[in-house]
Amino acid sequence: MFDLSSRTAKVVFFGTMCLIGFYMFFPLYWMITSSLKDNAELYRVVPTLYPHEITLKNYWTAISESKLLTYLTNSLITSGSSALLNTILALYAGFSFAKYRYFGRQPVMLFMLSAQMFPFGLLLISLYPLMTEVGLLDTRLGLILSYIVFALPVATYMLYSYFSQVPDELIDAARADGASDFRIFHTIVIPISIPPIVTVFLYSFMWSWNDLLYSMTVIVSDEKRTIGPGLLLTYLNELNADWGGAMAASLLVSAPIVAAFMFLQRYFIQGVTAGAVK
Repeated sequence: MFDLSSRTAKVVFFGTMCLIGFYMFFPLYWMITSSLKDNAELYRVVPTLYPHEITLKNYWTAISESKLLTYLTNSLITSGSSALLNTILALYAGFSFAKYRYFGRQPVMLFMLSAQMFPFGLLLISLYPLMTEVGLLDTRLGLILSYIVFALPVATYMLYSYFSQVPDELIDAARADGASDFRIFHTIVIPISIPPIVTVFLYSFMWSWNDLLYSMTVIVSDEKRTIGPGLLLTYLNELNADWGGAMAASLLVSAPIVAAFMFLQRYFIQGVTAGAVK
């Protein structure tokens, strides 16, 4: 527990909090103000801290003249599908590792977690020719499967940690009543595991949503691009650097995701802290 009884401690504490807050929120402030500036003000030698003349042209251009809706739809499809599939697989794998004892359980789990030790680019070198061989290159399915490679090990371990805290007596009582393992898992374990399930889903979704390397490499067709490569190639390329449009488009596509996260944040916090206190 921090001792804030002295004046010096209070000054240091609140000063540190202000620095952390500035570090976290100033980029967001700069993004908002940049989206409201015209190009003449954006490219000044001495940048302005606020727009002298507010303009909504960048937002109108992002909505009417770009493929923003197409990129947003592709991101929602790929990120949502990969998060859903990853959560389902992690549910069964995590429960199996936590509540069953069989030969090779620990080595398999360690082998899955070892995938996190390799750089993203290194695994992409292996996945790219494989996807080319099976015809999944430049497809949404190929991108969805590539996301699972990284998200599944962490998601499985998160659910394994939670399922390890589920009392064995609860499962034994259900078995004594004649319930099968399949029914126990779906009617007893899953309903009491909503917070960690939502946490795993949000983790997988955010990982896929923020990806740039895989989505830019696996997808080459413009009509299938996700939001990251779409915005990058539209606003920041060899021939164009429209920072105002890029900021406006980024804010527009981030709004629904931020709203969804705010709605689900209580489940996220409960899932993160689940099992912290025995």
